[in-house]
Amino acid sequence: QVQLVESGGGLVQAGDSLRLSCAASGRTFSSYAMGWFRQAPGKEREFVAAISSSGGVRDSVKGQFTISRDNAKNTVYLQMDSLIPEDTAVYYCAAKSGGSYLYRNSRQYNYWGQGTQVTVSS
Repeated sequence: QVQLVESGGGLVQAGDSLRLSCAASGRTFSSYAMGWFRQAPGKEREFVAAISSSGGVRDSVKGQFTISRDNAKNTVYLQMDSLIPEDTAVYYCAAKSGGSYLYRNSRQYNYWGQGTQVTVSS
């Protein structure tokens, strides 16, 4: 089992950057595929980015977003550049046990963090 804690959210202006972090507990972090999702008010949760357990394969829906991980620190990151107001949402970190590839469907993930709010003003 793993527990996830996100941090790094906040209020920024359009065009700014933010880096979200997700710290995971446990000693098997390197065996988990990781993902970032977001949910805006009144909308469904949507896929943002994913990375394989080794970090060798990654994907994101926006070119301005980059996912990375440091298995030595049990942490996954989401670098967000050129933010726009439409990026405003609660951002969630998720983990999938035994995940050696990429997973874009939220139902494939076993564990979730509590979320961190990102607000982009115009």
